[in-house]
Amino acid sequence: MNRKTFYRIALLGITAAVLAACGTKKSKPGPSVPPVQQPPAPPVTQGQPLPAGTPSPQGFVHTPGGGASYKVVPHSAMPQWNEQNFADSLRSFRLGCEKLQAQQNWRNVCAQAAQTPYKNAEAKAFFEQYFTPWQVSANGNLGGTITGYYEPVLLGDSKSTNKARFPIYGIPNDFISVDLPANLRNSKSTVRIRQTGPNKGVIDANGPYSANLDQFPISERTRALKGRFAGSRFVPYYTRAQINGGALDGKAPVLGYAEDPVELFFLHIQGSGRLKTPEGKYIRVGYADKNEYPYVSIGRYMADKGYLPLAQTTMQGIKEYMRRNPQKLAEVLGQNPSYVFFRPLPGNDDGPVGALGTPLMGQYAGAIDRHYITLGAPLFVATVHPANNYALNRLIMAQDTGSAIKGAVRVDYFWGYGDEAGAVAGKQKHKGYVWQLLPNGVMPEYRP
Repeated sequence: MNRKTFYRIALLGITAAVLAACGTKKSKPGPSVPPVQQPPAPPVTQGQPLPAGTPSPQGFVHTPGGGASYKVVPHSAMPQWNEQNFADSLRSFRLGCEKLQAQQNWRNVCAQAAQTPYKNAEAKAFFEQYFTPWQVSANGNLGGTITGYYEPVLLGDSKSTNKARFPIYGIPNDFISVDLPANLRNSKSTVRIRQTGPNKGVIDANGPYSANLDQFPISERTRALKGRFAGSRFVPYYTRAQINGGALDGKAPVLGYAEDPVELFFLHIQGSGRLKTPEGKYIRVGYADKNEYPYVSIGRYMADKGYLPLAQTTMQGIKEYMRRNPQKLAEVLGQNPSYVFFRPLPGNDDGPVGALGTPLMGQYAGAIDRHYITLGAPLFVATVHPANNYALNRLIMAQDTGSAIKGAVRVDYFWGYGDEAGAVAGKQKHKGYVWQLLPNGVMPEYRP
């Protein structure tokens, strides 16, 4: 039997019943990827089991809004559930509990996780006893899109040199973020702005600056105006093309300099990474803010222009094209107006910090749309391995978000850090299925 049919998920027209049947098959492991980051094991204090709560009945369907629907299913409905590495899933979950344990819905399960040893049988029992699986659908569709990301390692320096010339910017001095009330998201009116502190402002009828909302890239998800003062006006912040053209010279702290502008572009896409200096030291940076322009796919632009076939617009394909066609660099990168500003992160090996505020564990964490999925929740993802198309079914943790991650059945799978992880992540864009595991008695939410 060839590898195209052996243990491969039939992703076209597949149903939940077919997916569940896949649980009896073993997946052939994919190519080498960096080893899973193993955080230090905190002490396990055995005690009396805490109350597990009452799960919602199987088959119960909850539709809180936004086109999303959540259906209670048994744990066995998730493909290859019994074959999971529950110990590593527990490790990842416990990292997130640093933040989750302060929330009432998560207090008991985090306390129970802290006294559950990193052993498969005990960890499996923990997830089965304390969590209810909800299969997620969007507008009646069970299938969604699974992509991959990683923490890149860029070559560069702490100072500008002949080789390291491309700055990694912190939040600019003239960058101002202004909270935008929901009732103004569809408004084309002009409002007044008052600065309240470094990088902050508010809408105030008596403010000295005017802002024409029609000029800003506002969507139904916009929570803040990101801009700058220009005379008596508050205007949208610079685009990527403007920043790459020098608009920030002398206006922003520089955390380091990258050697390759394309690698730096993908650092913006990933949201965090490390810069390796000639001395072998690492500068770790993470997301701090962005200019609020929507993300635009340069891969789609390149395909539309005939620069690359759509199938080759992977991260690796784009990098190779740019190395061969440096004269296209400004044109192509400038098509994505979104620009990320970074902040320095501690130089440790716990993994990059996700939106939850805790380290991400490679191959056991992912980014989700927090409008539909509870940040920090265990998440079972059924898809295919991007390198070989064999089944990839895994219990990960929803500990991060991303501006391009939109929808209820939409996950960005975190592969870890370095070039090997990047090679796998860059190929991942497959159909997949998602189950959200919530503490018994806790209902899924839609957060507009």
